[in-house]
Amino acid sequence: MEQVPTDAAIVRKHLAYHATERPIAAMEVDYRHGMTTGRHAHPRAQLLYAIAGVMIVQSELGTWVVPPNRAVWLAAGAEHEVRMCGEVKIRTLFVDPAVAPGLPRENCVIGVSPLVRELLVAAVRIPRDYAAGSRDERLLHVLLDELTVRDVLPLYLPMPAHAALRRVCEALMASPDDDATAAQWGRRLGVTAKTVHRLFARETGLTFAEWRRQARLLAALERLAAGARIIDVALDAGYASQSAFTAMFRKHFGMPPSAFYAGE
Repeated sequence: MEQVPTDAAIVRKHLAYHATERPIAAMEVDYRHGMTTGRHAHPRAQLLYAIAGVMIVQSELGTWVVPPNRAVWLAAGAEHEVRMCGEVKIRTLFVDPAVAPGLPRENCVIGVSPLVRELLVAAVRIPRDYAAGSRDERLLHVLLDELTVRDVLPLYLPMPAHAALRRVCEALMASPDDDATAAQWGRRLGVTAKTVHRLFARETGLTFAEWRRQARLLAALERLAAGARIIDVALDAGYASQSAFTAMFRKHFGMPPSAFYAGE
């Protein structure tokens, strides 16, 4: 299997999987920690999944932190970039939307059951030009049948289209420990706190406080995936103590941060 190909090699490999006449094709590629795919798009829908490591998937609409029990479904033509946390082993599926009418038309999170994981591992062994009506084709269609949409929260951070609000969000993502209030941000923008709250609700579907909490949680997930100490992650994310961070983490994910990646 190819290990950490160059950008040009990645592009050529993707093109080969899009060029096949078969409507479904699976591909594998491994990346080192810190690598990025760069901004790109595919003519087919894509199931983006890693059997090991954590992916940070960024698009114009928002950011996903994707551990190995989740995948991201990307609509055909959706521009995105993937950044790697840890040694990331991607197993991805390219799908002609015409053969999957029951699958989503929008970007979303897909649940990865043990069965789906094993089907994906098997799928990447299938040649791109498998025979019609063959076992290989049936396996790929079973894989599509087993995909189920999961709630996008709490692993997704929506980004606003409003230019000024987007700058606020980018600043909060860059400095998760920033404690500036909506009123303080409003003064920087020359608007009222009420306007800030209204813009967040309209543009992201979240309140200002919810969006900042979500940004802190996703920043924490990325740091934890890279092996940072929990106490350091907690303080850098703006929490007063490790216990306060752990309580918030448990509330959202149903487990403490020390256990989040342990079972993956």
